[in-house]
Amino acid sequence: MLTIKEFIMTTPTLTVREIALQQPSSIRVFEQFGIDYCCGGRKPLAEACAAGNIELNTVVSALESAAVAPAAIAANWQQSPMAELVAHIVATHHTYVKSELPRLAMLAQKVVNRHGDTKPELPQIQAALAALDEELTQHLAKEEAILFPFIVKLERASDGAAAQPAACFGTVANPIAMMTQEHEAAGALLATMRTLSQNFAPPVGACPTFHAFYNGLREFEQDLHQHIHLENNILFPRAIELEAATRQLASV
Repeated sequence: MLTIKEFIMTTPTLTVREIALQQPSSIRVFEQFGIDYCCGGRKPLAEACAAGNIELNTVVSALESAAVAPAAIAANWQQSPMAELVAHIVATHHTYVKSELPRLAMLAQKVVNRHGDTKPELPQIQAALAALDEELTQHLAKEEAILFPFIVKLERASDGAAAQPAACFGTVANPIAMMTQEHEAAGALLATMRTLSQNFAPPVGACPTFHAFYNGLREFEQDLHQHIHLENNILFPRAIELEAATRQLASV
């Protein structure tokens, strides 16, 4: 059996997204090196490393270490019922977004009031954060009110536990395409904040509030990457595949 290093080195077209799906423990490694595994995860690992000026062998070694660490044991969301995955996303990631965005907005206001005159990037970061808040607030509401309930009903119908749900959007691929576009928009806003903040690095001598704000942005970005990964790479493809299979059976 090939080791992770041998597998990656002999499969140059293997994308970051595919590695994240096959080895959930790789997500922490990608976060450590700043490698996008969700919206931008369709690049081969070597290409992603080159774009970030990161040594490929270093990343591969970290992936090998992560694979054998105790923390590598994680839920297999590709096999779990989609209803459980939806519940996990809402309880873990949606709840986090709803509680964390107001806290970050408060911290942003404090650092802008204190340091905005001398650090012009802070008002720009605050504006990007406000846009992110508006984007995600509407996004989560649409998922929780429309898309997620449909996916759960679709799964129940396929199990014979309920009737086939009626869709006001034609096919589930339509709202999924919209949600995916909104994920990309949210990721772009966070990337802008990361650039403006020099990778969320507070200046020398910064006050605790400044540190708390940048640390909060960094943690929010990491959580959003995990959040989007679960939806874009696991939940959404499974929902599209299940709907297609269900419609094919109904047409026979």
